[in-house]
Amino acid sequence: MRYHLLSPLVRGLSAWTAAAALSVTAAAGTASADGTFLGRLHSVREVASTVPANGDVNPYGTAVVARDVGNLRRGNVLVGNFDNSQNQQGTGTSLVQVGPRGTATLFAQIDPAHLPGPCPGGVGLTTALSILPGGWVVVGSLPTADGTSATARAGCLLVLDSHGKVRETLAGGGIDGPWDMTAASHGDRTELFVTNVLNGTVAGGGEVDRGTVLRITLRRHDDQPPEWVRTTTIGSGFAEKTDPAALVVGPTGVGLAKNGSLYVADTVRNRITVIPHAVTRESSAGTGRVVSGDGRLNGPLGLVIAPGGHILTVNGGDGDVVETTPAGRQVAFRQLDNSGTPPGAGALFGLVVDLDHDAVYFVDNATNFLNVLE
Repeated sequence: MRYHLLSPLVRGLSAWTAAAALSVTAAAGTASADGTFLGRLHSVREVASTVPANGDVNPYGTAVVARDVGNLRRGNVLVGNFDNSQNQQGTGTSLVQVGPRGTATLFAQIDPAHLPGPCPGGVGLTTALSILPGGWVVVGSLPTADGTSATARAGCLLVLDSHGKVRETLAGGGIDGPWDMTAASHGDRTELFVTNVLNGTVAGGGEVDRGTVLRITLRRHDDQPPEWVRTTTIGSGFAEKTDPAALVVGPTGVGLAKNGSLYVADTVRNRITVIPHAVTRESSAGTGRVVSGDGRLNGPLGLVIAPGGHILTVNGGDGDVVETTPAGRQVAFRQLDNSGTPPGAGALFGLVVDLDHDAVYFVDNATNFLNVLE
């Protein structure tokens, strides 16, 4: 059953055509093995449309709500849109909250003209999306004026309260095209790990090796917006480039393991790397140590750590999710989207494990739906 918001626009394919592609059981790849996380998951189900009343499309960021606070409800998934209703990249301004049963409501509609602080270029919500203790929502913005990389600007991190109101912006200090993010909180402190993909990319007019990973330390004070304490560059030298179809390609997904290692989807180089001691290190590890490359990887984008510590990545070049061990062995994969030519290309971005650790939510840009692999 389909659950639509008010304006059921889709990107590339009609939602009705794409439904047939997603109604099938997720195909298990030949690399699947017993004991893997993906091996326990068997089917893909559409949860809800991510298109709000203003017609924003191209869902990117995902974050699961851990507890009830303000307008956020435990177990729901927050989704950010990167494009406006004209499908112009870097112009989406909406965050939608989706319940497990398919109810979808608008959480925030951000007005670029009325922000509480600077955000160079405006608003275009990226895959960088985290929910902090107290219901503070942090989302990245990599904005454009017309949907092209030529007009892409540095953007910022937008900090919203649990009612969807933007309370502050974090700009400058190394933030330059925030593309993806994960977070770790302890006490009154939060560490944001943010990838950046515009460090000289537009000016360079091609591929440059200047992508970064920042650790941004925030301190929370009661009901006040988090205070920006410091920024440390813990990763640098990642390949990044402009792309007419994807706007920009660079280091994307990040996932923090229990031992403090930060895994990075190095999209351009088609590999996963790891930055050790990410929570405590005071210097850059460069691009880190290569964990795994090529094989089933095909332009890895979104990344999340699965229960048990394996790494899940979704491919930009096809519709697969790939499971990789910390030792670098690709042990399982599943096809999540088989629409388009080639199948699944450009359809996947953000993903997140549910609170019960027995399913994975992911956005599908070909249909503008939040789906679940369960």
